[in-house]
Amino acid sequence: MGTYNAKKGAFTRKWYVADAEGKVLGRFASEIAKILRGKHKPIYTPHVDTGDYVVVVNAEKVMMTGRKAEQKEYFRYTGYPGGLRKIGYNKLMGEKPERIIERAVCGMLPHNRLGRQMSKKLKVYAGPDHLHTAQQPEPLKVGK
Repeated sequence: MGTYNAKKGAFTRKWYVADAEGKVLGRFASEIAKILRGKHKPIYTPHVDTGDYVVVVNAEKVMMTGRKAEQKEYFRYTGYPGGLRKIGYNKLMGEKPERIIERAVCGMLPHNRLGRQMSKKLKVYAGPDHLHTAQQPEPLKVGK
């Protein structure tokens, strides 16, 4: 018996839709990252993108526990001297709530070409509507 290695294109990808309403950000993001990587499948291979597509709706209704909503800050660097920019969780939630879930999930994926390829299968929408009804996504049960 040899170890099975999945080949690119030898499997089918499914579409899932996950509702973020009332979910805790970190726990929700780790479940989504697991689906994007393909760790829920028996054909999981670490160096091949075997994951499925995930559509997240109601991103504006995700929550954090404790005082993290007031204390958490997101940083980015412009590339220029003194170019460190920071924005608080509440302000980012008001402007672009999709960005919060994208950053949380992408932080849990590999930080290389494979991780960037996996992150392209994540589609996040602030409200309850999404543009992927033609793919007939299955509802994804996340959390309790």
